[in-house]
Amino acid sequence: MLVDISETFELLFDKNNNVAYKALQELQKESENSDCIYPYMDRLSDMLDDDNSYIRTRGLTLLAYNAKWDKDYKIDEIIDKYLKHITDIKPITARQCIKLLPFIARYKPELRNDIISALHKANISIYDDSMQPLVYKDIQKTLKEIKKM
Repeated sequence: MLVDISETFELLFDKNNNVAYKALQELQKESENSDCIYPYMDRLSDMLDDDNSYIRTRGLTLLAYNAKWDKDYKIDEIIDKYLKHITDIKPITARQCIKLLPFIARYKPELRNDIISALHKANISIYDDSMQPLVYKDIQKTLKEIKKM
């Protein structure tokens, strides 16, 4: 099945989260095999500033999945903005961000130190007691994964 990338990309902003999630999954799959989403990197970067945490998460996900195609250093330019989401106001978004960092670290070795440093500095005390251990575990797992590279 051929995916119309521009149509599917617009679905990322659909009010129906199921529709948007399906679009995200399709675009993730496309990103594994080709750079067809790469022209949207600036829009993905803008998504990180969205008020809607689902949209932020989708942006984080597709940026990470496109790290391997990033010949123009777009991720390098926005890495600080990306890393701020390690402590996103929504712990679910923060956890997704943390779990995606190894994708970026794998294809952007020059950013590994920035990523590791941001993970070490992350102030997870902003989260409820129930979430802190989960975020902490995610950070530890991601650090271990990146150090193995």
